Amino acid sequence: MRPVRVVPVGDPLHLLAELRLALSATGDALLPAPSAQNGTGSGRDWLGLVPRRVAVVIETSGSTAAPKRVMLSTDALLASAAASSVALGGDGQWLLALPAHYIAGVQVLVRSIAAGTEPVLLPPGHFDPVVFAEYAGRLAEPLRFTSLVPVQLARLLDAADADPAILAVLRRFTGILVGGQAVAPALIDRAARHRIRVLRTYGSSETAGGCVYDGVPIGNTLVRAVDGQLEISGAVLSDGYLDDAERTGDRFLDDQGVRWYRTGDLGTVAADGTVSVTGRADNVIVSGGEKVSLDAVETLVRTLPGLGEAFVVRAADPVWGQAPVVVLAATVAPALESVRAAAASALGRAARPARIVTVETIPLLASGKPDRQALEALIAR
Repeated sequence: MRPVRVVPVGDPLHLLAELRLALSATGDALLPAPSAQNGTGSGRDWLGLVPRRVAVVIETSGSTAAPKRVMLSTDALLASAAASSVALGGDGQWLLALPAHYIAGVQVLVRSIAAGTEPVLLPPGHFDPVVFAEYAGRLAEPLRFTSLVPVQLARLLDAADADPAILAVLRRFTGILVGGQAVAPALIDRAARHRIRVLRTYGSSETAGGCVYDGVPIGNTLVRAVDGQLEISGAVLSDGYLDDAERTGDRFLDDQGVRWYRTGDLGTVAADGTVSVTGRADNVIVSGGEKVSLDAVETLVRTLPGLGEAFVVRAADPVWGQAPVVVLAATVAPALESVRAAAASALGRAARPARIVTVETIPLLASGKPDRQALEALIAR
């Protein structure tokens, strides 16, 4: 056994050094955390003991549920890094553009350690495409990579439209991983038109990060659909949740000697193994007695003019019990009736949004994901 220690990520170089020790089992297991999270961040906050094989504990974002502390072994982290290297075409140098206390950020550091290359670290603060381009220019290895969330990629493509120098920098990347939330096909198509190599990733903290690239499982990852819900097995699986045997038992199961993780995501697996994700199982409402996937409504809404960056959340409804509501960062909303008609035509009458709410800004979690709980609270008010 070894202790778990909270390590602030204000200095990613310090975290990188600590992570090297954790992966080699000569240091403590680490829980990377923002410098001022719940009063932690001294580097001396202890969270108990874990098996020696556990190197990192990741606290999930809690975007749709209470946060969990996911235990990841050295073997799982390095298996993920090795699988990513094969999928991307080799080891290279990484630009860290995501918070280092989330799995996507930690994996940039792990991949760098595994590759023996020094990562370039984007300064903390508001994401600025000009600053990103400046630091990306410091990548010196032949193969160059970064990992982004969709909103970062969208801002970079906007900047590239106006600045050929930024476009040239983006084209220098061997691969840009984009994940953490659903990625609009239009965004991928836009990057392709610019001749920028973008790979959509799917995974979670429980799978040591992205384990499916462009719908194809990487490494020895296997994905299956059971009653419409995706389950994952392979070397990348976590050891479960710290001090939470109940949730560990609920999410991880043994089936004929094979360990599987219940993702909570709805989706399908084609005969050739290609994975399609349709939404969260817990992001479904019952409206007028019918089940409605809010993810499906959101995907449909985003294809409509002026709603490419809209979000769809649940709201109480005096007639139907619950109903979808569209939330958009804008001053003027598109006509509601046209949106309702499109949703009814594609998904059925129960999927029609009750209203469109405009806000000044969309609340975000530190990971860059939309804070859906905050949006639902805003709608309720």
